[in-house]
Amino acid sequence: MITKDQVLEALKNVIDFELGLDVVSLGLIYDVDIDQQDNVKITMTMTTPACPLAGMILQDAEDKVREIQGVKDVKIDLTFDPPWTPDRMNEELRKRFGI
Repeated sequence: MITKDQVLEALKNVIDFELGLDVVSLGLIYDVDIDQQDNVKITMTMTTPACPLAGMILQDAEDKVREIQGVKDVKIDLTFDPPWTPDRMNEELRKRFGI
């Protein structure tokens, strides 16, 4: 059985290329859902709707999750509702950036 923690650990290897920080620490992952057949659905966002690298980041996220042994399928839903804000970053990053 795949766990949410496994998925989040894999997603920590997905870097927002413009910021050089991982998507989990940035708070770009809104939800992870794993069904009984080990299909993974991720709801995530970008820091801005105009992110020129969104396609590459989404593909990298899908690839990293597919590397988890036992994952059957991966679906990523990109949303901008609610919009991302720096408040979603983890505490360490907020301190680093003085937020």
